[in-house]
Amino acid sequence: MSEHTMRAVTLSGFGGPEVLTVGRVARPEPLPTEVLVRVHAAGINPVDWKTRAGQGMAGLQRLPLILGWDVSGVVEEVGFGVTTLAPGDEVYAMPWFPRPAGGYAEYVTAPSRQFARKPASIGHTEAAALPLAALTAWHALVDTAGVRAGQRVLVHAAAGGVGHLAVQMARHLGAEVVATARESRHAWLEELGADETIDYTRQRFEEATGGVDVVIDLIGGLDATDVRSVAVTRPGGLVVSVPGGVSPALAAAAGRAGVRTSPLLVEPDGAALTAIAGLVDSGAVRVAVEHVFALEQAAEAHRRGETNRTRGKLVLDVAG
Repeated sequence: MSEHTMRAVTLSGFGGPEVLTVGRVARPEPLPTEVLVRVHAAGINPVDWKTRAGQGMAGLQRLPLILGWDVSGVVEEVGFGVTTLAPGDEVYAMPWFPRPAGGYAEYVTAPSRQFARKPASIGHTEAAALPLAALTAWHALVDTAGVRAGQRVLVHAAAGGVGHLAVQMARHLGAEVVATARESRHAWLEELGADETIDYTRQRFEEATGGVDVVIDLIGGLDATDVRSVAVTRPGGLVVSVPGGVSPALAAAAGRAGVRTSPLLVEPDGAALTAIAGLVDSGAVRVAVEHVFALEQAAEAHRRGETNRTRGKLVLDVAG
């Protein structure tokens, strides 16, 4: 095939998983300060299937579209002015978010400083599962909440992609960690560092815990999880609401209780990815990959993800 084309998963219209098709498209070329990366694996996130369905970040995209923001691969070419990376470097990133990055493809281009060298102790499959989820957890715990030793941190949806990484990061920061998840995930979450686990299907979490300094809310308005989180948060504590931001109902409840709130939308952050790679290589954080799909199985991967029963992450094997 021509060196100017590549395989990619594209969609020409929003809809169900069936709109994802594999074909050949033009290969991107790096501009000054950008790198061209040959993608070995691409992580899959809820924002991917929400965007595919016309929700999520769909309003910021143009069709036809190549989905995907999480990538791990090898630098193939560098644009003028790049000094931090060179051809042959193994890197991982969440480039361009929320603008389109085209991660479900054999090549991506993006500014060099949105990338970081991938953790040396893991392969591309695991590295591709990290960026969006790990950066979300990092930005919430470190940059937004400033979690410190001795605090109590509640992580909702703790067995998911962001959640299982947030549990480990909070523990690394010295916090006492409370995790909500189905009972079948409790033993695993305790291995990751959770001090207290709550089965949200059997017990309302606000009846099981309290005195929390920081809530990492990865559920939002579903079953009023965001508003109910105020009841377990101490006055002056913080609820970081990731999906959808701070709703009027959450803001009102928090205001009455003297609890702070913050929205969060993850951003590309090569410096943070370097720090996260250090945590992975030190053994402080490990990423769980539940299943790896071939690039041609992207639709199947989305169907699996939309069940909301994934333990950790799903990944596409792009290099195949």
